[in-house]
Amino acid sequence: MVQVCVMGENREYSEDTLLKQVAGDVQNRFSHEILLATVDGKLQELHKKVKEGTAVEFLTAADKPGIQTYRRSVLLILLKAFYEVVGAEHIRKVSVEYAIANGLFIESDGDFEKTQELVDKIRAKMQEYVAAELPIMKRNVTTDEAIEIFRRHRMYEKERLFHYRRVSRVNLYSIGGFEDYYYGYMVQNTGYLKYFDLILYRDGMMLLLPDQNDPEHVAGFHDREKLFEVLDETECWGRQLEVPTVGALDDVICHGKISELILMQEALMEKKIGDIAEQIASRPDKKIVMIAGPSSSGKTTFSHRLSIQLKAKGLKPHPIAVDNYFVNRVDSPRDENGNYNYEVLECLDVELFNQNMTDLLAGKTVEMPEYNFIKGEREYHGDYLTLGPDDVLVIEGIHCLNEKLSYALPRKNKFKIYISALTQLNIDEHNRIPTTDGRLLRRIVRDARTRGASAQDTIRMWPSVRRGEEENIFPYQEDADVMFNSALVYELSVLKQYAEPVLFSVPRDSAEYVEAKRLLKFLDYFLGVSSEEIPHNSLIREFIGGSCFKV
Repeated sequence: MVQVCVMGENREYSEDTLLKQVAGDVQNRFSHEILLATVDGKLQELHKKVKEGTAVEFLTAADKPGIQTYRRSVLLILLKAFYEVVGAEHIRKVSVEYAIANGLFIESDGDFEKTQELVDKIRAKMQEYVAAELPIMKRNVTTDEAIEIFRRHRMYEKERLFHYRRVSRVNLYSIGGFEDYYYGYMVQNTGYLKYFDLILYRDGMMLLLPDQNDPEHVAGFHDREKLFEVLDETECWGRQLEVPTVGALDDVICHGKISELILMQEALMEKKIGDIAEQIASRPDKKIVMIAGPSSSGKTTFSHRLSIQLKAKGLKPHPIAVDNYFVNRVDSPRDENGNYNYEVLECLDVELFNQNMTDLLAGKTVEMPEYNFIKGEREYHGDYLTLGPDDVLVIEGIHCLNEKLSYALPRKNKFKIYISALTQLNIDEHNRIPTTDGRLLRRIVRDARTRGASAQDTIRMWPSVRRGEEENIFPYQEDADVMFNSALVYELSVLKQYAEPVLFSVPRDSAEYVEAKRLLKFLDYFLGVSSEEIPHNSLIREFIGGSCFKV
């Protein structure tokens, strides 16, 4: 017998007891089905056995690791169903491209027609798997064996990626003989995966999944045409650069071609910014450019680069950061946990902002504020601004698409831009890189450099940031005149050098350690790239330092 502390209560179990059985003993304490366990703070799947003297906690899909596990497990049964319904001999490729709202867009290529009937058959087959409660098996193989398996199944991006894996062995997951590799844990069997939907969407399929805040409900899909268009454009960039996956990026680095890739990516981005400037210049009534996007999208650098392009069109732009209108930290609102909430509109002095902008549009001279993030106070340093007839205000901040921020400014004079770091890179065919991961790493690096914050601090506040984005930014994104993707195909290889040291500093006994460890494992897929050859006007300089702009 072994003694185990389960949810703060000491219990005795036989040595062959599985965590799944222990989970069954305490399931009535949870509102949602238990999917994972943490044993002494380390994530474990439920097929593991209990061990003497360990402390066990459980996670559901209402927890971030739980919902991530749920989503990748549903993806596994989708892929198995796809191959079974269509037939492996007819499939050239199935890939997970990007996320839109609560869905994952799935593209496929082969000798078959993409029809509603096919989607219905695949969904029905997935539901069969759920009803059958098929075990999701896990086996450990050598990296060389894994490469051979992926080659045999024509999963060529996985094969390429694994040539750069440093570990000698990896875990593969399978259902009824269908085997694949995933970046993270799985549920124990298909019976857990009751909530999903699959719909025909454009030239592919959309896999709809539940949200962490409502794990037993799959919301209907609401198309976001502008977001899809910029994601589709981003995918075209990836093909043009010939870097669709991490393995392809590692190839470029390994073969000494990273300098050319950096220049190509920066050129594509500069052209896009120039196109946006052309739209603004062709509409002389647009005197107020409003730039909004989620945290760490690179709004500040984008506003400066857009301003340069506007100058080239004969305009006189003036970049203004809404963050400089933060109220003093002591006056900031707090969230339900008592932490400062910098994501809500109430953290800004909206009245002062509107007064200053109205005065500027009226031709008055205004002393512009600057917020000191280390002190948490708004300061003035004699930065005066007066607008002339050719001047344009270029205003950036997370709330800029919300009319409540600029209530006193005429709507007809605004040109709205939504910016986000929509990662065009996937780990491989079936493992995408969440946009939030790229932005979180950007923020960890920047916060450590400019705000004196540890990675633990940034990870702790990230859920609050994400809630703020869901409430204050994403609902307005389709109102933008244009959308801009600020992700750079090479940036994670650069951020790796800066993020790893601060992530390793997160204490093992802290609540943030699980997330820090996940990010470190994620960064291990990338070969590192020096920042020396990155242009000083590059958007990534806003986070790693060395920018020619005041960011």
